[in-house]
Amino acid sequence: MQTLVLTLQDGTRLKRPAGTQVGTLPGVADGADGLPFIAAMVNHDVASLSYPLATNASIRFLTLADAHGWRVYRRSLSFLTAKALREVFPEAAFTLQHSLGMGLFWSFRANAHDGITQDELNRVGDHMRNLVQRDLPIERQKVSYEDAVRQFEAAGEEDKLKLLKYRNPPHVVLYECDGFTDLAHGPLSPRTGVLKQFDLVAHDRGFVLNLPDRETPHVITPFEDHPHLFHIYQEHKEWGRILGVSTVGRLNEIIATDEMENFMRTAEALHEQKMGRIADQIASRRDQIKLVLIAGPSSAGKTTFAKRLTTHLTVHGLRPITLGTDDYFVGHDRNPVDENGQPDFEHLEAVDVGLFNEHLSKLCEGVEVDTPTFNFTTKQPEYRGRKLRLAPDQILIVEGIHGLNPRLTAMVPPERKFKIYVSALTQLNVDSHNRISTTDNRLMRRMVRDHRYRGHTALETLRIWTSVRRGEKRWIFPFQHEANATFNSALDYELAVLKPKVEPLLMQIKPMDPEYAEARRLSEFLLNFLAADDRAVPRTSILREYIGGSAFKY
Repeated sequence: MQTLVLTLQDGTRLKRPAGTQVGTLPGVADGADGLPFIAAMVNHDVASLSYPLATNASIRFLTLADAHGWRVYRRSLSFLTAKALREVFPEAAFTLQHSLGMGLFWSFRANAHDGITQDELNRVGDHMRNLVQRDLPIERQKVSYEDAVRQFEAAGEEDKLKLLKYRNPPHVVLYECDGFTDLAHGPLSPRTGVLKQFDLVAHDRGFVLNLPDRETPHVITPFEDHPHLFHIYQEHKEWGRILGVSTVGRLNEIIATDEMENFMRTAEALHEQKMGRIADQIASRRDQIKLVLIAGPSSAGKTTFAKRLTTHLTVHGLRPITLGTDDYFVGHDRNPVDENGQPDFEHLEAVDVGLFNEHLSKLCEGVEVDTPTFNFTTKQPEYRGRKLRLAPDQILIVEGIHGLNPRLTAMVPPERKFKIYVSALTQLNVDSHNRISTTDNRLMRRMVRDHRYRGHTALETLRIWTSVRRGEKRWIFPFQHEANATFNSALDYELAVLKPKVEPLLMQIKPMDPEYAEARRLSEFLLNFLAADDRAVPRTSILREYIGGSAFKY
């Protein structure tokens, strides 16, 4: 039998026979910082603790305080929730819909009634805690494709059958726990006993599975509602109902039956309709509003949204002009630094807030200003005689990540501003128990754009993504509630279009790279999609900002 050399995180080197399970290695039972180990990083790839080792490997054990471990915990707790719901309410229909704050929103329908009572939710919570106390094994299994289909047919799980319809692996990986089985979409924790931290909160026509923050993993932070965010998701769910698509399996059917072009047109028309409504809101207050602020996280489609909104406002007889916050960057010598001493370009003070406010105030009063132009080569602002004045029938559009932050426009009276929050929050699910991360949606947009327009590799994009996300959490998400309107830029067809563009980029990330685990996770996720041709994507689509071929100049 082959002998493997295994290197643990503390430098310990072990020799073990091939086939040794990760979870049997020394130290796994000890945990870290009072948290149990729930998975492992094996040669920069996330693996379950039941994973049989086949090669020499470096191994690091994961808790929910680690980003990869937290995903395992979230996925495992969703598995536990689905098991509890099925056992407490066998006839109910339930779906993991989307994230909400630190939690996950589940819809619930029983006895022809949408929603769940507090008593019913208590029963689910009590059953989940009982399953945790019993410390049941969650076992990874490989079954034949035929057996998997037969099993899901017997259970009436159409969403999983549709997903398997367009895949033909020699075997299907499942996870099983005490009679409950689900498709594997990544490693799960080895036992139910480690899933102690959670809370259930009734919300709208369902409930929120509240999760611990990995930065404070020992406690559950009380659920904080995000009405604006929830409204965006629910609106997009309604769009999904109109389109007749809520899962990847149904999207694949549309691609396979040559219905994609019509589907794209309908999805784009829903975007156009929403933009028109926002333009109507602004135009109805044309005597007051002089400043439209557009904000949102990275790769949300803010720039294309701003350009398309400009067209809608022009139809209303307004003459929009744009002003970029990038031109008000303070420059390299004044830029704030992060905790590592590196320039923090996401920081609000990276913008000359005082000068920006002064110029906005003057522009709203019809006064001409001499605006700067930021030179990205010298990393300093310059004045090139670019004068700007707002005529009575003109409106100023400002697009940037800080647009909803009150400090950015503190000198402009509230009644003169209209704030729009743009994000990409997909309503598609892989299946009824497994959601699509909206962050992944934006990340893949950015990978394609960075490669096409900025000469960056997928590896470079992944390396800065943590910093980008940290900036969003600090400077964008806390101000969502300031928005007068919200726009969801996600398109239900886009991941099928992005798939053939992203996959070759991910293949360039190798097992020696620490980012390999993330690349593998995204590659495995994309296997669920059939690829779609991008030729039918309209030239004005937000997706064109990333894949190229846009009718707009950027």
